[in-house]
Amino acid sequence: MSGFSADWLRLREPVDLAARNDLVEDAFVSALPKGQVRLLDLASGAGSTVAALSARLGASQNWLLTDNDPALLEVSGQRFSRFGQGAVACRQVDLAGDLASLPFVNVDGVTTSAFLDLVTPPFLEQLVGLVTAARLPFLASLTYDGRASCTPADPFDEDIRQAMNAHQKTDKGFGAALGPDAAAAAEALFEAAGYRVVSGPSDWHTDRNAPAFQRELISGWVSAGSDMGLDPDRLSHWLERRTEQIAEGALAIAVGHRDMAAIPR
Repeated sequence: MSGFSADWLRLREPVDLAARNDLVEDAFVSALPKGQVRLLDLASGAGSTVAALSARLGASQNWLLTDNDPALLEVSGQRFSRFGQGAVACRQVDLAGDLASLPFVNVDGVTTSAFLDLVTPPFLEQLVGLVTAARLPFLASLTYDGRASCTPADPFDEDIRQAMNAHQKTDKGFGAALGPDAAAAAEALFEAAGYRVVSGPSDWHTDRNAPAFQRELISGWVSAGSDMGLDPDRLSHWLERRTEQIAEGALAIAVGHRDMAAIPR
């Protein structure tokens, strides 16, 4: 499961890497065994989690990347075909139906990025159950939490943010998604299972240095606003104003995310 194009993932990866929370990642890495580590990455996309964590993990790491998109898995396979710190394997799997088929009992940790806000409460409960039954540390990075803002502000920004948040709760391949509620729900489930949770913000901050990313981002917001019934003329005018600001290097965008490490006690 991914649902994102390789081009979009390429644009967002530098923004993701800058946003990731170092303290949360340190907590996860500290919970892994010393020496060789085996990691299962869920909804891997183009392999951004490997790119983010491999330098922290030393010279002996084996990754299993899972996604339902064969094109993205091919990108990952090519990208890490000469992975110098161990091995990277890719597996196509429909996480919505076949999560339990994955080898939770044969890995040392589980990771995912930009995924939990796409899943349903039952799926999240199943995932937490599989992770905690195997007593594994878990890292969920870049879970959208509902916050978004633009500078300079515009009177229509809040309408778009609310429409985007409503759209985030529509079906993303699993059923009605948790959307902005996902981070808090995941933390609560792990804490209820007796895990120690370390969490913190991993917000996107973009400016004139990422115009292509900004254009794609606001285009997605407008598409979501259209799907949720916002006025087409107001959407068009907002997009036109924001596009001009991007061209002028005058727009800054912030989007709220949470990173979470869940550690067995």
